[in-house]
Parts: sequence; C-alpha cells; structure tokens
Amino acid sequence: MRQKMSCTFCMIANGEIEIKKLYEDKDMIVINDINPQAPIHILVIPKKHIENLLLVEPADVELLGRMLIAASNVAKELSIDKTGYRIVINTNRDAGQTVGHLHVHMLGGRPMKWPPG
Repeated sequence: MRQKMSCTFCMIANGEIEIKKLYEDKDMIVINDINPQAPIHILVIPKKHIENLLLVEPADVELLGRMLIAASNVAKELSIDKTGYRIVINTNRDAGQTVGHLHVHMLGGRPMKWPPG
C-alpha cells in the first residue's frame, strides 16, 4: 500500500492513531467522523493513499466499489438502510475536502436537504 507519512488517514489505517473502528479489512477502515454533520456520519477510508478522486486509477475501481458496499453494510448495521442515507466524496478544497486522502462520507439519521448548501 502506498502511504504518505504525514497523512492522518494513513496513520489511522496503520494503527498509529487509536480510533474505534466500525469495520476493517485489508483494504479499508470505517470509522465515525469526529466532526459529525448528521446523527450518523461515518467515513470509509482506503488504506491505500489516494489523494482524491481525480487521482483514482483503473486498478482502484474494485476498491471504490467495495468501499460503497462497506458503507451500505454499515448503514444496515446502524439501521438507517430503510430511512436512507447520503454518500459524499469531496474532491479538492472548494468541494469541502479537508484531508488529502480520498474517503467516502456516509450521512444519515435525519432528513437530507437538496441542494446540500
């Protein structure tokens, strides 16, 4: 796995930063967001360092699909699969990306508005 030494999400994925994991496998980790924007706000983080969606390569397609499946499975475990949830991938500063490591946000537990704001 390519990892960036100063990347907070790489450090979490390596176990260098202790955090409660909702799910983990060889390629990703799922955690609660430390600054939740909804009653349920999780992050699905690949262990491979990919800075953002613009840098995804064809070899990463399976990983991205598995990340969405992991989010869906956690939604079922958290009982928001019936009421609904939102999946967000922010790319670059104007979209709200604050950590330079690709990750999927899953938000639920309340009605979502559109447009998001």
